[in-house]
Amino acid sequence: MPAEPIPSVWVLTDGKAGDEVQCLGVAERLGIVPDIRRIAPRKPFAWLMPRGPIDPREGPDRPDSPIRPPFPDILIASGRRAIPYVRAVKQASNGRTFTVILKDPRTGTGAADFIWVAEHDRLRGPNVLVTITSPHRLAPKQLAQARQQPPAAIAALSSPRAAVLVGGDSRHHRFRPQDIVSFAEGLDTLARSGVALMGSRSRRTTPELDKAVAAVFARHGGWWWDGSGENPYVALLANADAIVATADSTNMIGEATATGVPILVFEPHGGHGKLAKFLEALKREGAVRHFEGRLDGTRYEPVDSTQAIADAVRERWLMHRRELDLA
Repeated sequence: MPAEPIPSVWVLTDGKAGDEVQCLGVAERLGIVPDIRRIAPRKPFAWLMPRGPIDPREGPDRPDSPIRPPFPDILIASGRRAIPYVRAVKQASNGRTFTVILKDPRTGTGAADFIWVAEHDRLRGPNVLVTITSPHRLAPKQLAQARQQPPAAIAALSSPRAAVLVGGDSRHHRFRPQDIVSFAEGLDTLARSGVALMGSRSRRTTPELDKAVAAVFARHGGWWWDGSGENPYVALLANADAIVATADSTNMIGEATATGVPILVFEPHGGHGKLAKFLEALKREGAVRHFEGRLDGTRYEPVDSTQAIADAVRERWLMHRRELDLA
């Protein structure tokens, strides 16, 4: 039986970390080291995206263009500004490049050969795959390795252990003083019940929130990452019996579902309809509960949307390839 072909892959974004991480996660699950391409359209072209044209300075005929040929077998893109470039590559490759867009392109199902959207988005169609959680780079192999070789500070903690993933202010959430107090009190109660705390801050964590959480950890002998060295994020997830996460990041919560351990979500002031739908969907899966200062919930089958998306991309690309061969 002939070996399955190995595609060449581009990851195309405007460089936003969240968009690029999702694309890289899918490419890596295809078993590919992709060619990373970043676009930087000027005004007014950027204003007109996703429906407008690409910046002609970045056209495929320009020698320093991010979409210069040779074109890939598969193009994985995300973000509003990337959409016109997906169209441009499809046209310039005479339809040979199989195009993939992660997240709703806001231009309909014809924007790419294959589109992934989260369940809380409205876009549906025969070429659209819908999952509860977003793609990410946290693979089962990484979690298994981190369990086998935990950092000394984590290994020294008794069980049960709770990984505390602290975000911060976002477009839809604000940690007001009473939110900080409430969150810290909940962590205090959890630690007093005999749960060992280990956790990390994020770039959005405010000094006030950081100080309050660090004080709880100090009182109970927990391990709070001090910000030096590499973020122990994967090790925290892999070695947790439960995960406490703030609601400001759906990506953080979605990645946590890859562990199969209960996720206890603290919601500061604010919120958004899409976030509410996302959390409700994960509650139905048995993955998420509200954080109330105690361990709650049981293990569940880990949610691995990234692999499901990668498998669908490979299947559709092989179909596309066969159609090209028959043409």
